[in-house]
Amino acid sequence: MLSISACTYQCIFHISINSLNVKLFLKFMMDIGELLAFKPEQTPKRPHEDDEDYEPETTAGKRGGGGGDEKKKRMRRIAEAKETANYGKQASSSSSTTASNVFELDPELTEEERLNIMRYVENEETDGDVLDEQGLKKLILVFEKRNLKNQEMRIKFADSPEKFMDSELELHTVIQELKGVATVPDLYPLLVELHGLHSLLELLAHQNTDIAVAVVDLLQEVTDVDILGESQEGAQSLIEALRKEQICALLVQNLERLNEQVKEEADGVHNTLAIVENLTEIDGEFVREAAEQGLLAWLLKRLKGKTPFDPNKLYCSEILSILIQTENDNRLLLGSIDGVDVLLQQLAVYKRHDPASNEEQEYMQNLFNCLCSALMAKENRDRFLNGEGLQLMNLMLREKKMSRNGSLKVLDHAMAGQDGRDNCNKFVEILGLRTIFPLFMKTPKRNKLRLLSADEHEEHVSSVIASMLRNCKGTHRQRMLSKFSENDHEKVDRLLELHLKYLAKVEAIDKEIDQQPRDPSIDEDEEAENNYIKRLTGGLFTLQRIDYILLEVSSTSETVKQRVLQILNLRGASMKTIRSIMREYAGNLGDGDTDWRQQEQTHILSLVDRF
Repeated sequence: MLSISACTYQCIFHISINSLNVKLFLKFMMDIGELLAFKPEQTPKRPHEDDEDYEPETTAGKRGGGGGDEKKKRMRRIAEAKETANYGKQASSSSSTTASNVFELDPELTEEERLNIMRYVENEETDGDVLDEQGLKKLILVFEKRNLKNQEMRIKFADSPEKFMDSELELHTVIQELKGVATVPDLYPLLVELHGLHSLLELLAHQNTDIAVAVVDLLQEVTDVDILGESQEGAQSLIEALRKEQICALLVQNLERLNEQVKEEADGVHNTLAIVENLTEIDGEFVREAAEQGLLAWLLKRLKGKTPFDPNKLYCSEILSILIQTENDNRLLLGSIDGVDVLLQQLAVYKRHDPASNEEQEYMQNLFNCLCSALMAKENRDRFLNGEGLQLMNLMLREKKMSRNGSLKVLDHAMAGQDGRDNCNKFVEILGLRTIFPLFMKTPKRNKLRLLSADEHEEHVSSVIASMLRNCKGTHRQRMLSKFSENDHEKVDRLLELHLKYLAKVEAIDKEIDQQPRDPSIDEDEEAENNYIKRLTGGLFTLQRIDYILLEVSSTSETVKQRVLQILNLRGASMKTIRSIMREYAGNLGDGDTDWRQQEQTHILSLVDRF
């Protein structure tokens, strides 16, 4: 028994207890208790056929007698317990999985023992160290020492990399350890105060890109939106410090030297873009700052490069879309550095070829969205026109590839409003009417390869035609109007078919709004605005475009007007409805140039009076 006890305590000494293997440790302790209470004369012998470790009795076994066999069995059980404990260290990190492993290892546990083990582990707290102020101070001190040592070694042994490599590895290791601060955002002010953030940002220019990439990885975790949301004070302190250090400019300088052929550096590019996305989501001012500090130019350069499609190219298109979606200065900046031409060149690839994957399809959509955002600036519409963007979009419409849906959206943005006059006239000149009216007459069936729904398709086509009727003058306008008289006014019939379709949608929305209870937390003006937006998205926007076309073509041709009245009477519809919709439209024209808005209101109301 003495030898058993000594071995037992040695086993206990070598087993480390933590929150992940505590269940297995308890089982092991129960096994030890059984061993210490072992009584040879009371222990029944196991049948040989049930003993997996049974071996035929040897000469040595005969000499040792029965006591030797029992000792071997006891030692085997201790070894099995040790193996069980070691297995628990590697098995699983979750307590539930560990518990199931315990039960599988020892199916003879009673129900009470199982419940006791589960109860103990559920109440056990994780023993992992949580970084506190003192720990962060020590960590930053170690980081600064290793950083300084690395600088000294690099200067001293500039021509002998092997002599400063160890200091570089130590620096890389402590940067990895600093990731612990990302779990405690309340410590961010201390990180800034101790100049730890400043020193980290300096390392973005380190000669070894592995160090710079490690810093980028750390910053990506520190700026995670969910983490920053846990501490308002920590987030504010970090954001202010990053802005003061011109973080975007530092990131762009690092991007310029990274080689994406190396996997680690390609990951560094991806994490850099993730940092920008995090910052722009937390603080919208970073959208403008990032563009001004060189990121916009780098993104265009990256998209323009003749590299095959990859995840980083997709991410670049997403970040570019974020930068120009709401910031007009960024749209102008994009146009000034030939960004419109770059987008057209990248989209031209999809004129006759569909994207090869879902990711590349998303990339193509992002490029179309970027182009639509860019065209919200008048100067970019001129660049789009001069860059033969209309011709490219027209060809895409004819090719019937996936790009057709995006090109329809782009045409809608290029022709809308008073700034779209030149594009409208040019589209008629390049025989665009032959392309757009077949799409108006028949909505393409949607399938898994088509990105727009039928309603979205009809909305964009109606908007393009309405813009051309408003902006085209002279012979171009006559060519437009003549389309509604040909083939026995088939396009007028189609207009009224769409009018009735979207009128029914709007009436259903109106009924839903009338039945919904009023929210006392918002005032009447806000509620009215919310309801109007709901009606617009529910079909009113498209209905307004369709009715505007009806008024335009009816005001110039008596035969068209009679055809409209005839169909309305047959379908039990009323002209009063069209007038009411257009008066509402005139009263809710969006913000913009005051003179243009007044002119547009006057024009619409005059059409209503003549209808």
